[in-house]
Amino acid sequence: MGSLRSFVYISSGGFLLWAGTNVLTLNEKFYKKYVIPAFFACDPEKAHDFLIFSGKYGLIPKSFYKDPPILKTKLWDLNFTNPIGLAAGLDKQGEITKALTNVGFGFVEVGSITPLPQPGNEKPRVFRLLESQAIINRYGFNSDGHSVVFERLKKLKQHQNFDGIVGVNLGKNKESENAAADYVKGIEKFAPVADYFVINISSPNTPGLRNLQKKKDLMSLLSNVIQARNEVCDERKIPLLLKIAPDLTDQDKKDIADVINDKTCKVDGLIISNTTVKRIGVYDNPNALEPGGLSGKPLQEESTKLILEFYKLTNGKIPIIGVGGVFNGQDAYAKIKAGASLIQIYTSFIYNGPSVIVNIKKELEYLLREDKYNSISDAVGVDARL
Repeated sequence: MGSLRSFVYISSGGFLLWAGTNVLTLNEKFYKKYVIPAFFACDPEKAHDFLIFSGKYGLIPKSFYKDPPILKTKLWDLNFTNPIGLAAGLDKQGEITKALTNVGFGFVEVGSITPLPQPGNEKPRVFRLLESQAIINRYGFNSDGHSVVFERLKKLKQHQNFDGIVGVNLGKNKESENAAADYVKGIEKFAPVADYFVINISSPNTPGLRNLQKKKDLMSLLSNVIQARNEVCDERKIPLLLKIAPDLTDQDKKDIADVINDKTCKVDGLIISNTTVKRIGVYDNPNALEPGGLSGKPLQEESTKLILEFYKLTNGKIPIIGVGGVFNGQDAYAKIKAGASLIQIYTSFIYNGPSVIVNIKKELEYLLREDKYNSISDAVGVDARL
């Protein structure tokens, strides 16, 4: 890096990267004042590509914030230094997992990954809704495929002195006629490198995918996937999580709860929720007419409500990762009190950059102490018990 003294901006990640001599630090005020207006004039997907480039070549600033003990949490025998993770969709191909861990995330989820490489949907397929701090995407599981991503994660785990927590989010190929087989292949392939698995059947951008949330289909899928997980794992069974949509009827919710409460189909956790096909509070934005899944602030209340519902439907016995519209510590805290043990962000990271991670963690620490909790786990689900 030498004496490089310049800044690099990237749209999709929401970054200001200020380069000094061998050290990169984030200037939050400068970023918000000058960089956001500049980079949001760029094409979102090209900006995303530049984010990946920056991560590969050491341009993403490492966080020097030390996570306080109150934010440490243990779940599925995994020790999280903090509960704020990165949702799937940013590091789709497992290219910059280490850089994203170093920026301060407690865990990073890679994917969604399909068995065979596929390009995804036609471009343009990502749209910003600036006034609403939201995004609509219809990527459609663009993926380098199992083999390529596996080799990247294998190298990361074995050769880079890496101790971060990596989730592997699995999808199915668009043309596949056997969804269960696609997910089983993912379990078998990534078992050596995954800290947890996610079965993603809730993206709105792959035709027919959400039908797998229907009771009969879900039972068949989960029984096959859980069996495969049990067969490939030795002493420690890699946690298996199910990611669900926010666009569920009351009957859908009950059916999903019935399935995952069944012993043969019981997953180790839920991720609530994926993007929504609804256009909550964004109807006046021209981009709202674009097909795809909506993420960001408009999803905040709906996802939190869904977390609370599933916490109750599962009697608090199936851990939940809460995602959807988390922009500050209060948003994260609301999801924790609704029943989430961990939190993921995506859109707020795009709009605010790395500083949002530290800000969420600091505010969350303050809120926990204010309510006299000693840990994240003390606050999980308190609103469900009111």
